[in-house]
Amino acid sequence: MTTDTPTPPESPSGPVGGPPSRPASDRPRGGRAFGDRPSGGRREGGRRFYPRRRVCLFCADKDAVMDFKQPETLRRFISERARIEPRRKTSTCSRCQRALAREIKRARQAGLIPFTTDTLHDLQPAR
Repeated sequence: MTTDTPTPPESPSGPVGGPPSRPASDRPRGGRAFGDRPSGGRREGGRRFYPRRRVCLFCADKDAVMDFKQPETLRRFISERARIEPRRKTSTCSRCQRALAREIKRARQAGLIPFTTDTLHDLQPAR
């Protein structure tokens, strides 16, 4: 003999006795949450990728000379539009970046490095 117990009807705000359900706009989107991964929240393999630390060229190599009279050395730190490259591209430390900017400006004043490039002028058609 089976006794069927009636289940209470659900209200529009959620199951009876439970927390009210959130509107559709407040629900998290996407698949599973980070902690819901089968591996317990970690990726497969167990190792993390750490980028290699970039070392300042001038601090690592004591023979590298930063001098305004050597424009071929300074051109490495200048973009094709003759702008000083930022630290995140050149991987120099802050002290060497300040000294490098000072030497580039000295070389510009001496006429060894151009202030600007003429590439935009060359691309325009002659009239």
